[in-house]
Amino acid sequence: MTKALASGLDRIDLLRTFIRIVDAGSLSAAAAQLSTSQPTVSRRLKALEQSLGLQLLNRSTHSMQLTGDGERCYAFARQVLDSWGEMEAELLGARDDPRGTLRVQVPHAFGQDQLIAPLGEYLRQYPNVSVEWVLHDRRPYFTAEGIDCAIQVGVIEDPSVVAIRLGEIPRIVVVAPEVLGPGALPNSAEQLQRLPWLALRTYYTDEVVLNCLADGRVHKFSIQPRMSTDSLYALRGAALEGLGACVSSAWVVARDIEQGRLIQLIPQWQAAPLPVYLIYPHARSHPAKLRLFADLIRKRMPNLVGLRRA
Repeated sequence: MTKALASGLDRIDLLRTFIRIVDAGSLSAAAAQLSTSQPTVSRRLKALEQSLGLQLLNRSTHSMQLTGDGERCYAFARQVLDSWGEMEAELLGARDDPRGTLRVQVPHAFGQDQLIAPLGEYLRQYPNVSVEWVLHDRRPYFTAEGIDCAIQVGVIEDPSVVAIRLGEIPRIVVVAPEVLGPGALPNSAEQLQRLPWLALRTYYTDEVVLNCLADGRVHKFSIQPRMSTDSLYALRGAALEGLGACVSSAWVVARDIEQGRLIQLIPQWQAAPLPVYLIYPHARSHPAKLRLFADLIRKRMPNLVGLRRA
């Protein structure tokens, strides 16, 4: 055991002092902010350096600069103190007053549109929490990227996560009126194959698979898309331009259908709906900020436009 630890200076206090020194820019400024003396701050810094066996700061009469080890220590110290603060809040019973930053990964289109309303409700309800809203369509890397939870569209196959099913997104066939021209609308799944098509590469590229809502029959047909994309918004834009028919998530085109810019074709035939999940890593306990976000999102998701209960 080092003399620093034996003297009663615990590591958390040493790290707090180190962060304050770096943020304040000098030992004297840190001492003033901590309501203590400069020699005391200097002793704490020296104790931390001795306990680690590293030099964290290069100091001269007029300047102070982090060493390479100091930069790494500063980053780790920030993480440690954030986690320590969360633990203190939990153990002190802050179940209904969450604090800190919640990092949430959400799908690009869904996260920019439908999910903003429940996010706003969460932030208004819990003013001491801030949220980092990370837009990605790929699976989350919880540990590597510091993600607390994610909302993911599609089947979840990872056994290491808690997966809460929030609902499902209907997928429908739509087209701009000018693509159809004069005459009756298609009234069978077979007639759809004659239309020009657009593809959403995430879910279909050269084949459309539709299910009959009435009896579960399946109809498949090949397509040669005039355009393919991995963006729901680009797909919608191309459909509005009259470039072809497409299978779209219902919520994306709901207003366009209502206002007549797009037409839903043979509503009794739809593509398989996409499940929507809230996922986060298994743990013995979860911070209040995550638990309360999960509770709110489970209640609000089924009420969003274009979403339905599973």
